[in-house]
Amino acid sequence: MDHIQTETVRLVEWLSQFGNDPNGGVSRLLYSKEWTAAQKALEQCMKEEGFITYYDEIGNLYGRLEGSLYPEETIMSGSHVDTVRNGGKYDGQYGIIGALLAMKTLKQKHGQPLRNLEVVSFAEEEGSRFPFTFWGSKNLAGTANKEDVQNIADFQGVRFVEAMEQAGFQFPDSKTEKRSDIQAFVELHIEQGSVLEHEGLPVGVVHSIVGQRRFTIELSGEANHAGTTPMGYRKDAVHAAGRMIQQILDLAQAHGDPLVTTVGKIEVKPNVVNVVPGSALFTLDIRHTDKSALVRFSDEVTELMERTARAIGVELKIEMWMDEDPVPMDPRILDVLERQCEKHGIPFKLMHSGAGHDSQIMAKFVPTAMLFVPSRKGISHNPAEYTSPEHLAAGVQALTHALYELAYEA
Repeated sequence: MDHIQTETVRLVEWLSQFGNDPNGGVSRLLYSKEWTAAQKALEQCMKEEGFITYYDEIGNLYGRLEGSLYPEETIMSGSHVDTVRNGGKYDGQYGIIGALLAMKTLKQKHGQPLRNLEVVSFAEEEGSRFPFTFWGSKNLAGTANKEDVQNIADFQGVRFVEAMEQAGFQFPDSKTEKRSDIQAFVELHIEQGSVLEHEGLPVGVVHSIVGQRRFTIELSGEANHAGTTPMGYRKDAVHAAGRMIQQILDLAQAHGDPLVTTVGKIEVKPNVVNVVPGSALFTLDIRHTDKSALVRFSDEVTELMERTARAIGVELKIEMWMDEDPVPMDPRILDVLERQCEKHGIPFKLMHSGAGHDSQIMAKFVPTAMLFVPSRKGISHNPAEYTSPEHLAAGVQALTHALYELAYEA
């Protein structure tokens, strides 16, 4: 265990130098010079371990150990190499490092696997540079469309296509075909929440990734003088918004886990001290592991807001701009993860993920599951992101045992 701890920490620190932010943390955006340096460094590291390395057309990096008996079957693990701006050292890259270390350990102890073992460093997941997410895994899954990105640009005006070509990659000549050889994908990731820390457990086995619905709610009332407009005559947009927000959050509290609901943005106009607000806007993020429950709660909230708008006399506009279904993990791969944790005495919790991951893309075309390790205080997308060495090692150990069963056993 001590050796795995030391190696994991060393590799985390090593890979974090590519995009090391002067203000702390890591900034490694898709197709940037920092991104290119990180992928090349990982490629060299994989080669030194005896892996066969290659890139696909858009920049996903792969390192492979060839299978001896079933070369047409591949067991894959990995995560994304990109970060958010001024992010932490663990989100994404820990999953790549964990897969690399697991494969290195298995190769040293057991030699050639029966099935191909492959680590993937996905080009992009975060959407931090361009307004598009999961570019890496969507290309591997065959669901990415050239039309979605060919006309987009970053905040500096650099076009997606230009950045991709400068990094040495390009669109495939034809739509990427889904690979038929991948029999399982296992992603190791930090939790980005505080459940495991609170329960004192080193590993989480993820059974599903939540579905998400996101809304923008606009309220139009009547701006008027704060001193001369009696309370009973007002069409106060903030009064309506405040009542709605309290009712929505109280309703979410009553529903309980795993439902979560967040009002993350509020805008008011004219936003001055002596005017009754004539308009207000707020956002709503609703997440649940069950699609039907997600829909039911959304309907309840919509009815609640309509009643409140009528009572206060304001106009209501509700726009739903995200509707992502929950994604269950594969039962067979979950069984492998649970069985190996139990067999090797690794305490774990069966849990869901409240954040999105490459696994939600992969799960739609190959059997997929995830492993979590704790995040201190639940902090993520932040230079303060931290997971202890012993927990990092526990995750790598759990992944190693699972990959052994999947790739080495007949």
